[in-house]
Amino acid sequence: MAGLTLSPAEKDLFKIVLAIRQLMEGRSNAVGTVTLTAGAVTTTVTAPTCAVGSQVFLFPQTANAAGALATTYIRPADVTAGQFIVTHANAGTTDRTFSYEIRG
Repeated sequence: MAGLTLSPAEKDLFKIVLAIRQLMEGRSNAVGTVTLTAGAVTTTVTAPTCAVGSQVFLFPQTANAAGALATTYIRPADVTAGQFIVTHANAGTTDRTFSYEIRG
């Protein structure tokens, strides 16, 4: 996770302000990386900040991921509470790695 995690019961004003500052600086716990499963057509990603209606954005981090971008997508129905499913071409490559960001 890239940002500070707070308990809903947090009362320390310094920690609350720090968390807000981190959000303003672009840090978020709604980011991560996923490597597409070789020899399969879907990859399931566990993402605690994901919810129905969230938008998931993929960013290729390797050459093979960039090459797979045209056949890699996330259907709205595959975005659920705590996870999303990436649909992709069946390939034997093991380095199709993407960064992702979840919004909403």
